[in-house]
Amino acid sequence: MAVVGATGAVGAIIRELLELREFPFRGIRFLASHRSLGKKLPFAGKEIVVEELCNDAFDGVDLVISSTPDDVAGEFIPEAVRRGCVVVDESGYWRMDPNVPLVIPEVNPKAVAGHQGIIASPNCSTTQMVLAMKPLHDAGRIRRVVVSTYQAASGAGLPGNRDLEGGTRAKLAGEEYCCECFPHPIAFNCIPQIGSAKYKGYTSEEMKMVYETQKIFDDDSIQICPTCVRVPVANCHSESILVETEKKITVEEARKLFAATPGIEVMDDLDKKIYPMPINGDRRDETFIGRIREDISCPNGLAFWCVSDNLRKGAATNAVQIAELLLN
Repeated sequence: MAVVGATGAVGAIIRELLELREFPFRGIRFLASHRSLGKKLPFAGKEIVVEELCNDAFDGVDLVISSTPDDVAGEFIPEAVRRGCVVVDESGYWRMDPNVPLVIPEVNPKAVAGHQGIIASPNCSTTQMVLAMKPLHDAGRIRRVVVSTYQAASGAGLPGNRDLEGGTRAKLAGEEYCCECFPHPIAFNCIPQIGSAKYKGYTSEEMKMVYETQKIFDDDSIQICPTCVRVPVANCHSESILVETEKKITVEEARKLFAATPGIEVMDDLDKKIYPMPINGDRRDETFIGRIREDISCPNGLAFWCVSDNLRKGAATNAVQIAELLLN
């Protein structure tokens, strides 16, 4: 097998998970850009030398887990497939291709069987929302979702975290800081734009949540109104989610449905000040749900708060779980 983008933030977690979950393989390659060529990465008690990502690097490889920018995925993944690889891709390039399954293993595992060489993993903000929607949709059929995301700096990669850390230090010291990643300071601030302007004033990040959710559920009738905001948190995305269902689901029923769903952990006791926060989800694979309550403006509405590590379940963990589905 091969890990593409092995030296990146998500690639590092993929390597960690492959070792931790004892993923079986006969041989493994770590591929990255020319800048990382020759770098040695510790793995399973050994040191693996990073190879340059090129077409020939896929020769003899059966399975690829790839975490790269969209343009890199568009260039190299078709060649990997032509050379006999099955690719689990983290980029956004293939997600809406009608011939590519978009998979969350706890939600639509059977979709993997329809792959033609590529399986896509959803956007991080979509993944935690859809995982939370799944038990409610099965029980009462969700018709409408209103979601506001509070997305961590790590969602923009290592430059995002550098902006948060460097900007915070500069602000506290009364100094100027030149942003590397974000269009505005992220320290002590919220930025209500993630991605470029798209449909009717919605951003590309927001429209990903719409289109990807409908594709995963295979239901274009689900209506979604998203607002995506970057916040000064290092890691873990939070989401305020309101769903409207055809069949009424009570708070008690919702809590039981969430608790019975693999990959979800309920933290919900307002009196005791127990609810999910980014510090609870950091470096965890579960999606955490709390603040479960009825929507007092809608008879069939439920509101809740959702937190997940965007680098793990939102990216690396989901990709490794898809690879495990392929083994089965």
